[in-house]
Parts: sequence; structure tokens; C-alpha cells
Amino acid sequence: MGSYQQPYQKPQRMQEPVNVQPVQFQNFDETIAEISPNNISLLMDVPLQISVELGRTTKRIREILEFGQGSIIELEKLTGEPVDILVNGKPIAKGEVVVIDESFGVRITDIIHPSKRI
Repeated sequence: MGSYQQPYQKPQRMQEPVNVQPVQFQNFDETIAEISPNNISLLMDVPLQISVELGRTTKRIREILEFGQGSIIELEKLTGEPVDILVNGKPIAKGEVVVIDESFGVRITDIIHPSKRI
């Protein structure tokens, strides 16, 4: 006669008690971590993209296709308002536009606190 094999059944285990504790989050204060001069030297040659944003606006494709040389694009910021200074696309400071020997420049007037940077 042939042998009959029963399907595999996972062995039953007794439920062991689980030790449950409330979660404890690390306390972050708003102080900037001290940077050692030895560690910062490792980053000195890393290139960063710095850009200055004068303002923004939203336009429909129809309006953009009508742009030509001499078109004026009205921005949401007013004249004299601070411009945003971005590093790798993230705002880090505010400044004002200045003219230096027929070139534009930006004078930094306020650095955004790291906890408020987006």
C-alpha cells in the first residue's frame, strides 16, 4: 500500500508576553551644533548652487507664448522688498539688490534660522 503524508502544519507556540513601553522621543533644542574646524575642512571644496529669487508669478501657457523681447513680467514682490537667497534651492537668507561697478549684487540683510528653513 502507498504511504499517506499529512500536509505540513506549523508547530503551535505558546504566546509569549510582549514588553511594551511608551515611545520616548529625542529632545531637539534649537541650538546649532558646534562644528569642529577639522570636520568643516572636509566640506570646503563641495560646490553649492546659490541663486537669488527676485519674485514669482503664475502665468498660463497662452500668456507665456505671447512673450517676446521687451515683455515685462510682473512679480508678486514689491519694489524694495528683500530678495530670497537660495542655496541648492532652499532659502537660507534675505538680502537687497545693490549695484557694484555696473553689475548687480546682493547684500545679505538677514540669515534665516536653521529651524525655520524649508
